[in-house]
Amino acid sequence: MPTLNAAPYLARSLAPLVRPVMDGRVREVIISDGGSNDDTRAIADGVGATFVEGARGRGIQLIAGAAAARSPWLLFLHADTALDESWSEEAARFIARPDHHERAGVFRFAFDDEAPAAKRAEWWVGLRNNIFKLPYGDQGLLISRGFYDALGGYKALPLMEDVDFVRRIGGGRLALLRARAVTSADKYRRDGYGARARRNLWLLARYLMGADPADLAKSYD
Repeated sequence: MPTLNAAPYLARSLAPLVRPVMDGRVREVIISDGGSNDDTRAIADGVGATFVEGARGRGIQLIAGAAAARSPWLLFLHADTALDESWSEEAARFIARPDHHERAGVFRFAFDDEAPAAKRAEWWVGLRNNIFKLPYGDQGLLISRGFYDALGGYKALPLMEDVDFVRRIGGGRLALLRARAVTSADKYRRDGYGARARRNLWLLARYLMGADPADLAKSYD
């Protein structure tokens, strides 16, 4: 989980991850931090997560987190996203299938907001997933270590690292899991759902047309 001053969201996002699995084992949870100056580390330490410090940048932080992991399966998740309670059982079923060792799973996108504008945005994300097979990082990514390494993993991009990686995975090797990844809608409520969605779509279009991710990151910030 890449973090940068993620304290307002972190306890909620970590809660479904740090519960013991059915045989009593505790999962390996890694926080890859880019220089937080809030309570991010204290919250991570409080639940027994491994805390990795490094350079700022989501792509760089995802790379660092994956490098620190020891599990044969990896789950990448944004710090403002919390998974449904059912995620663990569904992930276990996905992992158990041998043919999924060269596939990746993503969760169903949802906002922590019941407003009509939020529901319309969720519908558009579902449409993008179904037609273009292009989930973003806020839907999580479940992938075997072997497949991750074979694809070259995430690139050290300041933005669009998720789009770059899922395009290398390929739509035919992506599975949409039923459990939800519930993401904070704070930025959308602040900027307006329509305005922020249009801006994100414009940034994606610029990236697909060859724009430098560093320039896009400045626009995003």
